[in-house]
Amino acid sequence: MKFEYFIARRVAASGQQSFSRLIIRIAVIAIALSVAVMICANALIAGFKKEISSKIFGFWGHIHITDTDISRSLLEAYPIQKDQIFYPSLENLGPVEYTSREMVFNNPVERIRTTKGGVRHIQTFAIKPGIIEAGKKKDKEIEGIILKGVGTDFDWEFMDRYIKRGKRLNMPDSTMSRDILISQQTSNRLQLDTGDSFIVHFVEKGEQLQRRFFVSGVYRTGLEEYDLKFALVDIRQIQQLLGWSENQVSGFEVFIDDIDDLLPLAEHIYFEELPNDLYAETIREKLPEIFDWLDLQDINEIVILTLMVVVAIINMMTALLILILERTNMIGILKSLGTTNWGIRKIFLYYAAYIILVGLFWGNLIGLGLCVLQDRFEFIQLSEENYYLSTAPIDLNLWPILLINLGTLLITLTFLVLPSYLVTSISPVKAIRFK
Repeated sequence: MKFEYFIARRVAASGQQSFSRLIIRIAVIAIALSVAVMICANALIAGFKKEISSKIFGFWGHIHITDTDISRSLLEAYPIQKDQIFYPSLENLGPVEYTSREMVFNNPVERIRTTKGGVRHIQTFAIKPGIIEAGKKKDKEIEGIILKGVGTDFDWEFMDRYIKRGKRLNMPDSTMSRDILISQQTSNRLQLDTGDSFIVHFVEKGEQLQRRFFVSGVYRTGLEEYDLKFALVDIRQIQQLLGWSENQVSGFEVFIDDIDDLLPLAEHIYFEELPNDLYAETIREKLPEIFDWLDLQDINEIVILTLMVVVAIINMMTALLILILERTNMIGILKSLGTTNWGIRKIFLYYAAYIILVGLFWGNLIGLGLCVLQDRFEFIQLSEENYYLSTAPIDLNLWPILLINLGTLLITLTFLVLPSYLVTSISPVKAIRFK
């Protein structure tokens, strides 16, 4: 066992004066609270981004395939043929190789990588805006709506989780369904519920059209901006309103296995799978404002982590200075016995590392405990209108937690090297007489 480490252990185990104990406890509490806050902040922000992204991707898919001539709007209605060589065989697309361009020491390097997964599902869709007319003649309510037509290939796994009342659309092969799935907001504003009917007015090529729909279910995803606008109907209704054949759709929605593969799979589909008249675009490119807002949360996380590390550093530097001054007599004796300044400084750095590790233990216990409690009992509630979520989400990941612990330990110890220089200014002769 190294001499410095042995002395540090004896100092840590020996009885301390009450003031010294108080300073050590304050330092441990500061480290623990800093680490707990960092773990909670990381888990909350990661959960926040994951939940909102999954809702958007669940509603719109990860990649849209549309005609090359239309603008990049979700509401553009331009027909493309449903019979395509990639539909539905694209679902069999597995992991693909792609070229990753990275900067290594300011030099561009190309590496061949493979995606973690492939395409999970592909489905058709069609879009048509209209105006809802609901209620009695004397008290009619008017509301703008965007109908999203879906077919029998629609994956209901996502929407089934958010249907609050009623059921999914009934779309028999033989007849066109008049069912409609509306949002909770639309249901509340127009006082509609399952089983009720209402008329939707459309304008197509200068002609006014109307259709009556029956509410089969009410959903709420929490994405207020979309819940306010969208309703789901049989895609054949949209095709008939637009004067399209059953083989014409607005586009295809592609769902992938792993979100990390979004860009390479989108590029592969566009360049390798699609004909020249079709375009593949990620939903991040179609809805950049929401994802830019989510990316801003990373800045909040960096600010929180930085502030907490600064708090830990300041408290530990103060504690170390007090511990050195309190052990002046011991430092003088060690110097008189031939111990080098660096050897004595290492004793106090070992002691500081012990204090930090104790703080890390309690910080992880508190932080992980709070995250588990929130994930299980959801006691922190949010305004769904403002945050798209009704409760604070938690997403605990092993590597960020390990990096928080390792980073706190290394960064704090690095900054403690500076106050440890106080040891070099202590004279052995004066220190031995110091009581």
